[in-house]
Formats: sequence, C-alpha cells, structure tokens
Amino acid sequence: MNKANTTILSTAYFPPIEYFYYINNSTNIIIETNENYTKQSFRNRCSILAANGKLDISVPIIKNHNKKTLIKDTKISYDTNWQKMHWKSIESAYNSSAFYEYYIDDFVKFFTKKYNFLLDYNIYILETLFEALNWEVEIKFSEDYHKTYDRVLDYRHSIHPKLCSEYKSKQYFQVFSDKYKFIPNLSIIDLLFNEGTNAEYYL
Repeated sequence: MNKANTTILSTAYFPPIEYFYYINNSTNIIIETNENYTKQSFRNRCSILAANGKLDISVPIIKNHNKKTLIKDTKISYDTNWQKMHWKSIESAYNSSAFYEYYIDDFVKFFTKKYNFLLDYNIYILETLFEALNWEVEIKFSEDYHKTYDRVLDYRHSIHPKLCSEYKSKQYFQVFSDKYKFIPNLSIIDLLFNEGTNAEYYL
C-alpha cells in the first residue's frame, strides 16, 4: 500500500490495529473533532482478548438527553469505577504476555488519573501509543465538519465494531491461542503486549 496523502479518522479509545495501519500508510493525519458523538463505536470502546474470549470494554460518557453532543465536548462519566474495572480486565488478559512488563507502566496513568473530555483522553492515549511504537506522527484536528471529502481517505465511519473490516490482519501469537483461533483487529495493545517491538514491523 503506497502512502496516501491525507487520511481522516475518528478519535478512538485504544484503537484497533487497522487504525494504526492506516496512520502508518498516510503522510497527513486528521482526527475528526467536530462530528457528533456516536455511541457503540470505537470512540469510547476497545476490544481485547481475555480468558473467556473477545472482550469489549467501554468508557462511559455523560449523556446529554435529547441533544446531540460534539465529540470534542463529550465528557467522561465517573459514576462507576470503570477505570479500575478496565485495569483489572487488561491486567488479567495480558499479565502473562511476553511484553506486559515492558509496556504496562506507560498505560497505568490512564486508569488512575481522571480526564474530563473523551477526546483529550483518547489523544493522550494515542500519543503514548505512538511513543510505544517509536513513531513520530504529527496529528492535525478538523476545524469544522464535512460530511465528505475530496482527495482524502475517510475512515471515520468504516472503522466500527459492527462493520466487517476491509483490513486483513496478519496472524501473530496471542495469549490464549491454545483456547481460541486467531482473533484479528483487536486493540493495538493486544499486538504490543504479544509482539513488543515487532509491532512496528508488523504494521
């Protein structure tokens, strides 16, 4: 795949592997900040491989009933201790993986500190993931909303947990591979914890 000039993506919580594949194959990256929040998407959800199979974990947001909210204005809810639950899920899923100890300290801050806005939270996570991959990526943000773009690869809605991805994952070793067949396109942390520095070459 030749590098595309510009790609636009939605924000995402510990995004799936294909998200990083498209970033790695683009020269300009734009994150959409002016769309309306969309529920049941990767904007506040990620998928990991746990002992009982694929597990979706979601960041709860403060609902603004009967009113649409821009993604940049979407606030995180702390009515439940979801950070502790997410941390326990990730720890249980990957503490036996080859590179768990190598990366886990980079991520612990996201489950101990409270962040007000989902977009800010996701961007801090994304920047940390770039560091883990040894990538130098400059992210730009949309200044206003456009339903369609010319000469831009638009993945804002195609990267979605309920849609079949066009991205074809190459297999790599996964924890619990003795129990389950390879599960493609999980969160990037699945690739990092299992493959470590090889993740950069995988992508």
